[in-house]
Formats: sequence, C-alpha cells, structure tokens
Amino acid sequence: MRNQSRVIIENIRPQIEAGIHPIKCVVSEIIPITANVLADGHDIIAANLCFKHEKAKSWTIKRMCPMPNDEWEASFSTEKQGFYEYKIEGWVDYALNWQHGIKRKIDDGQKVISELLEGVDYLDKSIKVCNASEKKYLQNLKKLFTETSHYNEAIKEATSKELHDIFSKYPEKHLVNESAILKAYCDRGKALFSTWYEFFPRSSSPIEGQHGTFKDCEALLPRVAKMGFDTLYFPPIHPIGEVNRKGKNNTTTALEGDVGSCWGIGSKKGGHKSVHPDLGTVEDFKSLVQKAKSLGIEIAIDYALQAAPDHPWVKEHPEWFKWRPDGTVQYAENPPKKYQDILPIYFETEDWKNLWDELLSVALYWIEECDIQVFRVDNPHTKPFYFWGWLISEIKKKHPNVLFLSEAFTKPKVMHQLTKQGFTQSYSYFTWRNSKHELIEYLNELTKTDQRYFFRPNFWPNTPDINPWALQGNLESVYLQKYFLAATLSSNTGIYGPVFEYMQGAALPGKEEYLDSEKFQIRHWDWTIENKLTTLITKINECRKDQKALQQTNNIEFLSIENENLLAYYKYDQQKENEILCVVNLDPYHTQKGFVQLPLKMLGINEGHPVKVKDLITQSSYIWGKEWNYIELHPVLPFHLFKIEK
Repeated sequence: MRNQSRVIIENIRPQIEAGIHPIKCVVSEIIPITANVLADGHDIIAANLCFKHEKAKSWTIKRMCPMPNDEWEASFSTEKQGFYEYKIEGWVDYALNWQHGIKRKIDDGQKVISELLEGVDYLDKSIKVCNASEKKYLQNLKKLFTETSHYNEAIKEATSKELHDIFSKYPEKHLVNESAILKAYCDRGKALFSTWYEFFPRSSSPIEGQHGTFKDCEALLPRVAKMGFDTLYFPPIHPIGEVNRKGKNNTTTALEGDVGSCWGIGSKKGGHKSVHPDLGTVEDFKSLVQKAKSLGIEIAIDYALQAAPDHPWVKEHPEWFKWRPDGTVQYAENPPKKYQDILPIYFETEDWKNLWDELLSVALYWIEECDIQVFRVDNPHTKPFYFWGWLISEIKKKHPNVLFLSEAFTKPKVMHQLTKQGFTQSYSYFTWRNSKHELIEYLNELTKTDQRYFFRPNFWPNTPDINPWALQGNLESVYLQKYFLAATLSSNTGIYGPVFEYMQGAALPGKEEYLDSEKFQIRHWDWTIENKLTTLITKINECRKDQKALQQTNNIEFLSIENENLLAYYKYDQQKENEILCVVNLDPYHTQKGFVQLPLKMLGINEGHPVKVKDLITQSSYIWGKEWNYIELHPVLPFHLFKIEK
C-alpha cells in the first residue's frame, strides 16, 4: 500500500487485541492515551488525539504532548454511557518546522532575510483560518518579514510564543497520517465501584425450620443498608428440580423435607422465568426490588444457564440437551464432582439460534418485568465465549445500565476472554492470595499490565462454593484482615453472609467447602447479632463511600516496609485530590512493627515537610515529619486506614 505521509503512528495504548475488543471505562473517567509518533529526518511533527461518543457527529480534537523517546500523550474524559471512538493523527508541521529552523539560525548569528520571506507563505495560510485579532497581527508580521528596515523586530516576532501558538492552533495537516479507530465502552459508575452482600433468601426466616420468603428478605434490607452494601445478590430464586435432588451436604439421596440445591433449576412448578413458590410470588419479588432501591440497594440475581432433569425445557426442547446412546441425558460433571441434579445446556445443538433467543429472553424478562439491573452469572466459562459476546451486546443495546459479574474461577486467559466479551466484573484469585508477596504480585498483575484496561476484579474473601483454608480456623483477626484487604485493594468487593461476619468457618474435612452448606439446606440465622466484624465492616464500607481513592482499583503503589508480615500501599483518585495510605498486619497471632516509607515524590512533598495522617477507623491523627515512619499493629485491630492530609 502506498502512503506518502512521513509520519509513523504505532504502539497506541490502551488498546486490547489490536482493537478487536474495546477498553473499559465508566462515566466521568479520564482515559490517558499514549502513542509512538515519529518521522524521518529532524522535522518538527505534531499529533492530535481525536475522540467522540458513538452518537456524536464530529470528532473532538486534543493536541498531544511530546514525551521522551518519540512518545506522545493526551487524555479524554467520558461524559455518558456507550461506546467512544478514538484515534491518533500525526503530520509534519511545516510552519512550526520553519519557526524552529529560523530560531536556530538566529541564535547562531546568521542573517535570515530569505527565511523571513519563506515565512510569509505560512502566515498567509494562517490568515485564511484565524480570527480577526489574529489576522491583524499576522498581516503586520507580513510587512515586518518583507521590509528589511524592520529586521530586528521581524526576527523577534518570528520566534515569538504568540506566533508559535497561532501556528499550533491552526495547523496545516499536509500529508496527515491517521491510526485505525479504537473503541472504549463506557459503563455507569457502579461497574467500577460496588459493594456486594450475598445471602440465601430461603434462609431469611426469623423462625427456625421455616422457609424464608421475599417478605422476610424485605425485613433484612435495613441491616444490609446499614452495613454499607449497595448490591444484594441472591442465589437462584427459581423452582428447584425434584428429580435427582441432592440432600444435605451434597448427598445423592434427598430425604423428605430436603430442599435441594437452588442451582438445580426447574421443575413442574416452572423454570427460569418463575420464582420458587415457597419464596412468594413474582409480585412479592418486584416489591422487594423496589424496597431495596429505596434504600440505595440494587438486587442482583443469578443467571445460571443449566436445568434440572424435570425443567420444562427438557420436555419441550430435548434437542437443547445431550442424550446418551442408552436414552439418558448427560448430567454435569467436573471430576471428581458430579452434579446429577443439573443438566448442562448443549450449545452445539442444531437448534442453537432458538436456544440463544430463549436464553436472551430469560435475562430480558427479569430486566423488563422486575427491574433487575445486575446479574451474577454462574459458571460462564462452561458456555461458548461468542454466545456471551452476543447476549451481553444485545442486552446493552436496549438496557445499557445492566451489569454482569462473571463467576469464573478458572484459567486466567479464560477469565480474561469472558471480560473481553463484555462481562462487567469478574471474580478473582484474591480468595487464595494471603502472603505479602502473593498480594503484591497479584495486584501488580491486575493494575500494571493491560489487564487494567479490561479486567475489573471483584474481591470476595468467601463464597458459598469456597470456604478457603485461611478462614477455616475462625480467627477474628483473619476475617478482619481479609475484609479490609478486599475492600481497600479492590473497588469492587463482596462477602457471602452472614457466614462471613459470624465467622462460620466449619468445613468438610480436607476440603475448601462448608460443612452443612446452605447450597443444599436451609440455615437459620439470628440476624440481630452485631459483633466486632459487623461494626468494622460497616466502618470500612463507610470509608469506601467517602474516599474516592478507594472507589477505583488501578491507582495503587506498594510501599517499602521492612517486615514481611506488614503490607503497606498508597491509593489515590485520578485528580490526586484524595490520597489514602493503608497498612495491614498479615500475622493473625502477633503484634508486628516496622517503618513505612512515605512516597514523597508521588505526594509532591519534600523530605522534612510535615504530613498529617488521620486513621479513619480510630479517628487518631499523627504528624509525620520524616520519610520513614513507625508502625505497630496488633491482631486485635490489624490495619490502619490513613487519609493523607498535606
């Protein structure tokens, strides 16, 4: 391909897979863009960042700033949801090149009469496009440049900042080169900042042994709101299969009264567009959603694409399931685990288009009928990637506020592909990251690589599926430490409760699974209990809402502190108007001491300049006048959450 332009544009960042997938952002976010822009020879070049919302008719143009080694940078801010497009354009700026050249000759003491005459051509081109006052100035310069009697004044004006600014303002983009157009998808703010709480609706009853209802859940909403959670996630609320129903603790035989796993969706009582009759009616659920909304809580429901053997789909659409030669249907397996109560959907069916349409209609039903705007998606990595790309895109076209949390504890590249296909957030490996080295390595991977542009982690210390080894000892200090880390390292976080705050860590021997798991039975909880964990979770969540530095994940720097049991990190918002310093004792048994190094350069202060830090948990304030400052943390309260007040 022939291209007469002399300017090369390459290495534009951020971009994902050469622009195949959009980068992710939220409303009011600043998107920094960098690119390598270079040309042959020594001529002056210039570059613009061009960007626009998908519904805008024209590009907004922003001049890029040159950095060392042919790198250029600029940024743009997002104002509304939807797709943004951005590209880079670069050109040899002959007017500025002329000014640069004549200045070098003048500085060398050379006469530049001929060069001044050459400059008239650039003045004429600017006169055609500039405003009245600028035109008057340039016409005066033409006289100076052509009359040798005004030589000294002419060379002064030829190198002036005023002329430089006019040339920059009205560039002649001769032989301009443009990059390919890249995209960013802008979501609502909750995509970046959310605080989740999960409980089983059937365990919400205040009466022991009684199945909970949506009305019982309504009574618990003030507790959830008081603790500072803005998203309440329910495991599946649909009818539960009776064929091959599981018993308590995942036994293969259900006894009379066993309620089964709520992920075994569908029975003669209905499927994915129905609610379990013991929970109430669809109208009861709608009431719950609206009551939650009035308290600042969004209800998230489980979007689990699987079926119990007696789901209506199995009879109505047998081609959507995989049948064995003996006439039985293939149930779900993840050796050594077997899920006899769950049938996976056969996405390779010849009737795949009707299948996809039905699955889309399920999501649209809950969105349009019940005002659900957030879905937690069960095991998305066991369904085709392109299906998710299509489904999420179709939903976003009609309902851009809808968010999707990917529950995919699997291989990194699989998790990444799901988010590239459109998932808003993803569960993460945080659950198993415990040591200082593991935490730093993982956070740097999430925030210092291209993952920062597409992978939004959601840090959960526990889930109904995962009772991690670290929490099985029921040590209060570990629960405090894990929630603090989750809530301050990541802007999206959540817990499965009240198991977490009540420190119910009893496990099946040798497994990271709960004993008497709520996945297979109703549990009775005293929801009125308040303890140290509920108090501190509430306080931490309050800080998250008040401190913008905690409402994003990527702006984080780990600080030097010479103790492997102490972890220190500095977080800040995009404008650096809010700065936080966190220190955590990772030892659940002993007091740990050390000296933390303040990031003076990033704070913009000099050594010896006093810095005030206020612990937002204890309300204690300290004046630090040195770069290295003493820290001592006991397991009783194993963290500091300092606000830096310069």
